[in-house]
Amino acid sequence: MEIKLWVSLIVVSAIMTSALGEFGGPLVKGFYKESCPLAEEIVKHNVEVAVLKDPRMAASLLRLQFHDCFVLGCDASVLLDTHGDILSEKQATPNVNSLRGFEVIDYIKYLLEEACPLTVSCSDIITMAARDSVFLRGGPWWEVYLGRRDSLKASFAGANQYIPAPNTSLEGLIVNFKQQGLDIQDLIALSGAHTIGKARCLSFKQRIVQPNMLQTFYVDEFKRHSTFRRILRSQCKDSSRDNELSPLDLQTPAYFDNHYYINLLKGRGLLISDNVLVSEDHEGEVFKKVWEYAVDQDLFFVDFVESMLKMSNINVLTGVQGEIRGNCRFVNI
Repeated sequence: MEIKLWVSLIVVSAIMTSALGEFGGPLVKGFYKESCPLAEEIVKHNVEVAVLKDPRMAASLLRLQFHDCFVLGCDASVLLDTHGDILSEKQATPNVNSLRGFEVIDYIKYLLEEACPLTVSCSDIITMAARDSVFLRGGPWWEVYLGRRDSLKASFAGANQYIPAPNTSLEGLIVNFKQQGLDIQDLIALSGAHTIGKARCLSFKQRIVQPNMLQTFYVDEFKRHSTFRRILRSQCKDSSRDNELSPLDLQTPAYFDNHYYINLLKGRGLLISDNVLVSEDHEGEVFKKVWEYAVDQDLFFVDFVESMLKMSNINVLTGVQGEIRGNCRFVNI
């Protein structure tokens, strides 16, 4: 495991200078070097403790950044509770009874407030926690740009509109990512986050009943895909099991690797929105990249980091915009 982690570091270091320069924008490296020098270490240590207690938490913290950035931007709006005029994004359909990790962020924020009051933003905590979660599961490490500030509002409607559903078509995904300034390669690379984590039966019920030819790019001669669906069907027999969980990557569910793409080529992506990367790609551009990632994990890691840097810069608040919240769940009084 240790060797694998160091290989990840070496792979990504080759692109860090150019990628950070391109996607940093108004954010900077070492933003808290003077104002809160232990900020990144505090985040890293407590993410590690949380993931040791609950390995699934790594995927949850990574997902938290996706669900934050895709609504108003990377501004920690997803962390706000319903209060006053604010209707929490946590209650939106893609998030309710699904999004996790809020208590981990709360505790990290508490420690940072003790060390450096009103200095480290909740949005930067999300960004650091997502990076550390990927690394702790065997994925790449990258240096994050920091200096984000926190929003003064949430968007319940935006969370319902802009976070892709698990049954979204390929065309829908492309449009959705384009709205965030992300391209097709970003879509394919960031979809690889589904190499860790789990999904509820409710999220992939439609996947169970879809015909073979909608799932794969070739005839299922050996019934591998119908067998896969039978496995899923046994886990999700009826509506009483809607909240039962299944790994997004059945092969290596605990590791951040390229098996997600290998699974797609075998017709074994859990969600419909995973499988459409190969089943609805009529031009072949997406399938070609899926194949490249399936055979070259290092390439996937490099592109994943680049796309994460790009995503984490969506509509960020900096300077005097927004605020630094004292409590991530509420705007300051």
